[in-house]
Amino acid sequence: MPEPEPRREPQARRPAPEGPPPRGPVSGAVADDVERRRIQRRTVTVLSVAQLLSGLGNGATLAIGSLLAVEFGGSQAWAGAVMTVLTLAAAVAALPLSGYAASRGRRRALVAGLAAAAAGSLLIVLSTMASSLGLLLAGSALLGVGMAVNLQSRFAAVDLADPTHRGRDLSLVVWSITVGAVAGPNLIKPGAALGQALGLPETAGPFVISVTGMVIAAVLLAAGLRPDPLLEARRAAAGTAGTPVLEPAGPLPGPVRGAVLSRGLRAIGSSPGAVLAASGIVAAQGVMVSIMSMTPLHLQQLTVGDVAGAGPGHEGHVSTDSFALIGFTISLHIAGMFALSPLMGWLSDRFGRRAMLAVGHGLLLAAVAVVSLGAGNAAAVTVGLVLLGLGWSAAAISGSALLAESVAEANRVEAQGVSDTAMGLAGATGGALSGVVMALVGFPGLAAIAGLLSIAVLLATAVTGAARPAQV
Repeated sequence: MPEPEPRREPQARRPAPEGPPPRGPVSGAVADDVERRRIQRRTVTVLSVAQLLSGLGNGATLAIGSLLAVEFGGSQAWAGAVMTVLTLAAAVAALPLSGYAASRGRRRALVAGLAAAAAGSLLIVLSTMASSLGLLLAGSALLGVGMAVNLQSRFAAVDLADPTHRGRDLSLVVWSITVGAVAGPNLIKPGAALGQALGLPETAGPFVISVTGMVIAAVLLAAGLRPDPLLEARRAAAGTAGTPVLEPAGPLPGPVRGAVLSRGLRAIGSSPGAVLAASGIVAAQGVMVSIMSMTPLHLQQLTVGDVAGAGPGHEGHVSTDSFALIGFTISLHIAGMFALSPLMGWLSDRFGRRAMLAVGHGLLLAAVAVVSLGAGNAAAVTVGLVLLGLGWSAAAISGSALLAESVAEANRVEAQGVSDTAMGLAGATGGALSGVVMALVGFPGLAAIAGLLSIAVLLATAVTGAARPAQV
């Protein structure tokens, strides 16, 4: 008979330590990651809703700003002034807003920018009451700060984003900008009714809606972006979660401001691909803004007659009969610019940056042909504006990707900064000159002249195409 196994005495359990369990490297990392994801989801949601609300004002300004400028200025030459001021103000405001965000966080910078934009919408309301071109342009400048806020918000969306989801999070915020901008022009006619109900001019109503949207968006950001995504990302990187950080520990590395321009220009100039990319982006912006900024005025002329010949006391009068058509056309144009952006990016990856850059400028030329030959037909002009938006989307996305791939990583940020600056200047120049050109040669002539920029890019693409790298 086998001997029984010896009895094993149960091991005494060690007493559990008092207090919470120690936070080791693995458990701490997991907890931090869960918290970061929670904050990021809320950040993207808050930014998206705020962008939708703030985009209403920009959409309304794009749709009827040129009409108000002509009415108040008494000449078609003022038609591009609003777009020029908006674009320049957005470019000028970008650097101060970025510096404020770097020192005080995204939340304060975005709220401050939206507060300025709300004041701009209020000034435009006052301009409609006083028929003042000066107040209109001052309000447009402050609304340009709101445009800079919209651009900066897409960066706020990726401060805490997981590297595998940065594109998704950014696209959600960009899409929200699109929704607000597309909805804005379609609120023009309801806004006119609101203006009448409030005892204001009909053209003031859309900007009353804009003020309301800006204020609600600012309050939402002030309450919802807590903790601040940029400051929280810095705390996580420094391992000091929970410690308030209002300023960076020291200056960011990189060249001084004065050297950015020269470094960027040298980086672009040293690469034929970068020259083509920057030229394609700038040209697309110039073509798009030149034609788009004059479209509301041209559509008004089609629906209520030439404002210059409306008779004494009616110079530049804005008729509510044309509001619906103008709002619908500008909405479709903005949708063309942004709605298919993911598709344009995929096509650029699939078929090459240069090929899509050529497609983009081909679409811009198609838009030029449609609006030139069909300038007397509102439906044809609408189709042309959609093509204009699609062409801009293809050229801007593929050109930006080609630029990033064509310069050394050490100078990429400077090159992109130069490209963005030139893009803004092209838009401002196009907006400033388009009214004068249209007054001289008409809407078809304006479109034809703008199309010369796309022809130049297509020729440059063909000349450099034989030597293009396989990946681009």
